[in-house]
Amino acid sequence: MSQLTTGYAAVNGLQLYYEVRGDENAKAPLVLLHGGLLTIDLSFGNLLPELAASRQLIATELQGHGRTADTDRDIDLACLAGDVAGLLDHLGIERADVLGFSLGGGVALQFALDYPDRLGRLILVSVSYAADGFHAEISDPAQHATSTRMPTAEDFRQMREAYAQVAPDPDHFEAFAAKCSRVANNQKGWTEEELGGMAAPTLLVFGDHDFIRLEHAVRMHELIPGAQLAVLPGSTHMGVLRRSALIRPLIEEFLG
Repeated sequence: MSQLTTGYAAVNGLQLYYEVRGDENAKAPLVLLHGGLLTIDLSFGNLLPELAASRQLIATELQGHGRTADTDRDIDLACLAGDVAGLLDHLGIERADVLGFSLGGGVALQFALDYPDRLGRLILVSVSYAADGFHAEISDPAQHATSTRMPTAEDFRQMREAYAQVAPDPDHFEAFAAKCSRVANNQKGWTEEELGGMAAPTLLVFGDHDFIRLEHAVRMHELIPGAQLAVLPGSTHMGVLRRSALIRPLIEEFLG
């Protein structure tokens, strides 16, 4: 197991929790951005040990998630991307590769647009660039209970349990979940022109039973210049990063 360093960075009014693993003298650092209501370990626990064997990993818990306390600030992707830039400043890192999943993928995409000079390679996992990218059963709360794409009761149990174990205010989970839900339902997304102007080498990864329609994933692939696209078989939204035997080789080959 690689050495683990943890800390908090004073960034934009937050005490932003982060973890650093791996060899700082190895390949370009890789920033890992978790999904909504998740922690570093819930999103990336299966991938951390082997990825850290070949590069430095920087994982953070975004505003209100895990060990990073929430504030009165809205959950805004531009603000969260700014927090990531601030963390890199705190660590003295000028440029990094970034991998983001779900909410973290939205943050990674915003980071790519707002801080292109600080980005090497970009991996977006299960990200939609517009509201119509989601299956109807995800967009319509009335269909959630019968959807096989939604997180399971066990997924939600793990989220609550992880939050209760590490969050500064363990009783804030339900209120924070409602805050995140409002944000998810009101994201403005990005224009096709914005995606068409991206310059970073980009890998898109989706599950074949994801929140996001595969037609939307293919359109995203067409819009981002030179993007690569991978669709993992037998994978739900929550299951994509758990398919470590499939996704880890994709990540390692893409990053080089």
